[in-house]
Amino acid sequence: MSKSRILIQLDTDPQASVFDAVVAIDAGAERLLQYANIKPEQVRDLIHGAMYTRGPADLKNTAIFVGGSNVAHGEQVFRNAVDTMFEPFKVSVMIDCNGSNSTAAAAVISASRHLELEGSTALVLAATGPVGQRVAKILANEKCTVYLSSRSLERSEECVAQLVAQGVPQNRLIAISSADQTWTDKAIRESHMVFACGAAGVRLMTAEQLEQAGQLKVAIDLNAVPPLGIDGIGLTDKGSSRGGRIEYGALGVGGLKMKIHKASVASLFESNAKTIDCQEMMSIGRDILALEKPLS
Repeated sequence: MSKSRILIQLDTDPQASVFDAVVAIDAGAERLLQYANIKPEQVRDLIHGAMYTRGPADLKNTAIFVGGSNVAHGEQVFRNAVDTMFEPFKVSVMIDCNGSNSTAAAAVISASRHLELEGSTALVLAATGPVGQRVAKILANEKCTVYLSSRSLERSEECVAQLVAQGVPQNRLIAISSADQTWTDKAIRESHMVFACGAAGVRLMTAEQLEQAGQLKVAIDLNAVPPLGIDGIGLTDKGSSRGGRIEYGALGVGGLKMKIHKASVASLFESNAKTIDCQEMMSIGRDILALEKPLS
C-alpha cells in the first residue's frame, strides 16, 4: 500500500498561510501538517521527524514547504532544512515565501514569450525587495544584463553583493539609485524589459519615462494596488500591445504564478531529492508554457 502524500508546512508567521494550504491540497497533498511561528533553530528536530518515520523508498511521499511573509527568515529556515538532511533520508523541499519565487518566475517567463532573454538588457525597479531580487537573479542567470534600481544606491549594491555570493555573475549586474536621474535615464534608454516589483500602491515609473524607453519590448508591473507601479499599464493586461511594446499587469502574470506554485508543490512528490526555489520554478514554468497556446 502506498503511503499518503504528506506536506509539512513550515511558516514563519504567527498563523500558517491559508492560501499556501489550499494550494497544497489542490496540488495533491493528502495530509497537511502546519507549523507556524517557526524559527530557524527549531527546524532540525522537525526535519528529523520527516526523515526517520518512513523508509527511504517511501520518503518521496513526504515533503516540506517553507512559507511566511518574512522572506529572510524563511530562507534561513529553508537552508537549515536542506542542510539537516543526508542520503538516503532526504525529503523534497520547496520555498515560496510570500509568493516571491513563483511570482518572479512567472514574470520572467511572461517576458520570455516576446523576446530572447539571453543578450537582452532589463531594468528591475525596487530590485532590493523579495520579488525584485529574484527577478534580477533569474534574468542574470539567463544571461541578461540587469540594472537593479532602488531608492538607495547602497541597498542596490548590497543586493548585487548578495546575488554574487549566490553564484550570479557580477558582470551582469549593475546597481543604480532611482534618485540618480542620469543613471536612471541610461537604464531606461538601454533596457528591452522593465519589471516593477515595488510595494503595493507605489508608483515607480511614469508614463513619460515609459515613452522615453525607445528599445523597450516588454513592461511588467507586479503591483496590484493603485496607484500601480508603472503608469499606463492595466491591472489585467496580459500580453497587451501598446506603444510598440508588450505589457503585463499583476493579474496578467498571476494566472501563470498560480500554475507554477501548484505544479511546484505537485513535483515535490515525484522524488525525495528535489530542492525547489526560484530557479527550479523557472524550469517548471517553462514546461507549463510549452503546453499552452501562444498569446494571440
